[in-house]
Amino acid sequence: MPLRRNAAYLLLTTGRFAQAIGAGVGTFAIPLLAFEVTGSVGQAGLISGVGQVGALLATLPAGVVADRVNRRLLLVVAAATGAALWATVLVGGVAGTLGAWHLALVLFGSSTVSAFVNPASGAALRAVVPAAQMADAMAVNQGRMAAVALFAGPVGGFLYGMAHVLPFAASVVGHAIELVAVSFVRRPLGEERTGATHPLADLREGLRFVGRVPLFRAVLVLITLLNLTSIALVVAVNLELVRTGTDPRLIGLVDACAGISMLAGAVVAGPIVRRARVGRLGVLTIGLLAVALAVMALAPAYWVFVAMLAVGVFLYPALNAGFTGYLAVIIPDRMMGRATSLLGLTGLIAAPAAPVLGSALLEGWGIGGTLWAMTGAVLIVLVALALTRPLMRIGTPDTWAADAIDWPVARTPSAT
Repeated sequence: MPLRRNAAYLLLTTGRFAQAIGAGVGTFAIPLLAFEVTGSVGQAGLISGVGQVGALLATLPAGVVADRVNRRLLLVVAAATGAALWATVLVGGVAGTLGAWHLALVLFGSSTVSAFVNPASGAALRAVVPAAQMADAMAVNQGRMAAVALFAGPVGGFLYGMAHVLPFAASVVGHAIELVAVSFVRRPLGEERTGATHPLADLREGLRFVGRVPLFRAVLVLITLLNLTSIALVVAVNLELVRTGTDPRLIGLVDACAGISMLAGAVVAGPIVRRARVGRLGVLTIGLLAVALAVMALAPAYWVFVAMLAVGVFLYPALNAGFTGYLAVIIPDRMMGRATSLLGLTGLIAAPAAPVLGSALLEGWGIGGTLWAMTGAVLIVLVALALTRPLMRIGTPDTWAADAIDWPVARTPSAT
């Protein structure tokens, strides 16, 4: 059955897209409203930083919960909680009672909700999509993420300009759509658990699972380094453009062109993944990024940044779709939440450190030295990836099911 006729898949995907757009719009508007409420750029930044801590703190517990409870119910409760949190900002904005702590707590709660949704939704997708169609499903996911990254900011800015509370109305609506969509899914979204285990025992089991698979150990290191470099690159380029007096609209165009490139890459990701081995696709993707970085280092000019950033990220959606699709097929259902959360730490660890790294390199070495340093880091990742045999041996989607990991169920569960 084609994915377009898979009702459960369409409901889950529609709900996630609506939630992601709504949350993205609201998250974009929080710093703007925080500055209006506090009158301080520093406090506005602090509110955004404190708010995002929720995702980091909740990631490991969220994976355990996603493997212990009814995943459909978890997604419904998370969507309802998210809608309620953003509704308090909407009501407070209309009533004129919003304060800094209110905004920080809502953003903290929203990022915490997202931490619980991510492993549950990934596991739910695996439950409704056959292994043979997983690559296409993950390619659609990459398109959704690219679209959110591209449109959440402009939509949030437009709504904020009309009325400062409108972005938060969009956030409420997005979560409400997800709540309704998931409520209509009637298929089981995970295997039924048998026996009672302690949450800490489940967490230890998840850590052992990830730690004992060579592919996962390598990915935790390589993807963290790649994320760190990629995020720091964007920060460094944007700060260099600010420092040299570039028009803000032109700075926004750099990010917009990169977003358009990723959206285009997501459109062709499905056919690429069906034909290319994941490891080879990784070498090609990271190699293309290294070339783009070297060109920028040789000619650090505005239009070079625009073109090369777009070139460097074009294959990212295909690589992400291939690798996440492979993981969704080989990880046992009962371990999906914990494994997804643990592997997701690669982004959460890099996110707070990358801006510091990018700005420090730019200040100390200038844009040329910074770009050469990042080129070197990406080349290190490229060589390490090419030497990582578990990654390079991954085949095309028709072979993924044969690599499924048989992880034994604990024989002596302890009482909760």
